Amino acid sequence: MDKRKQAFDQAELELLKEGLKRSYKERFEMATRLYKIQQTMSKASISHKPFISK
Repeated sequence: MDKRKQAFDQAELELLKEGLKRSYKERFEMATRLYKIQQTMSKASISHKPFISK
């Protein structure tokens, strides 16, 4: 379990370092994309229609 935690922490640090290398425009575009996804998901509703075979 401890090795998994270390691997996860290391991967998270790598992603943060990679993110810092990006330009402000790239960061803005990524944040905008995530915001749009979040807005869409918050408005979404899940409905289930049972399968009816004829």
